Amino acid sequence: MAASFGPVVDARWLRAHADGLGVRVLDCRWTLGIGSRPDLYAAGHIPGAVFVDLERDLTAPPGRGGRHPLPDHVDFEQAMRRAGVEPGAPVVAYDEGSGAAARCWWMLRASGHGRAAVLDGGLDAWFAAGGPLTMTTSASEPGRVVLGPFRGTVDADTVAQLAEAAGGRAAPVLDARAPERYRGEEEPIDPRAGHIPGARNLAHSELFPGGHLLDPAALTRRLAAAGVVPGSRPVAYCGSGISACRVLLAIEVAGIGGGRLYPGSWSEWSQQSDRPVAVGSDRQGRRPG
Repeated sequence: MAASFGPVVDARWLRAHADGLGVRVLDCRWTLGIGSRPDLYAAGHIPGAVFVDLERDLTAPPGRGGRHPLPDHVDFEQAMRRAGVEPGAPVVAYDEGSGAAARCWWMLRASGHGRAAVLDGGLDAWFAAGGPLTMTTSASEPGRVVLGPFRGTVDADTVAQLAEAAGGRAAPVLDARAPERYRGEEEPIDPRAGHIPGARNLAHSELFPGGHLLDPAALTRRLAAAGVVPGSRPVAYCGSGISACRVLLAIEVAGIGGGRLYPGSWSEWSQQSDRPVAVGSDRQGRRPG
């Protein structure tokens, strides 16, 4: 395997290489409104995969920073060591489309572990490729990965400044939630409905039709329609900083790079009464036609 790795791999590649290249596979299944899914892991997972609990391993306790704030990087390092991640070794994370695998990928990359990837299509793609499942819990020797502070994050004040200056040379602020939540037509979880004024809607599900990421050319076109071009340094947010990482993954696959995460996302913004809220559509962020 070449020195470069990721940011996505397909199921056939994983079947062919998982046993011989020291790949650490992480099961990150999580369901919005339910939480982490160790029950699904116990019922069947990719052989050799270790379960990573989003609520325990990939987030800090909820509070003023939102529903899923980033943990201290030392705590994340310990979680990845428990999962058996070694320095320089490839890591492949998978889920069932929730965004938890992309969150794990982004955290590894943002804290200094460059050889991380997401399994394109998740567990469904593994099935389709004839991949087996096991119910045997995969124990792993503690890893020795060394991780640093997270890079590529912005806070609410920075997002407010960028969104206020939307257009021109300002970095685009992308709302990765479903259009109806962006428009404020419904809000099943957070205190207020709507979106950050000036943010553009780029629903993460649009980038993964049928569960698979669009090809780089299609991604480039879709991202450009939302103002994401080389050098634009876009910021992505969602409900709580999970599915926004799927947008950041798409930005990397398109070869644009420079994407940043607002970890607090709408769950932080909407609980601060002094933060303005917009409702309705933003045509700049929608697909033409």
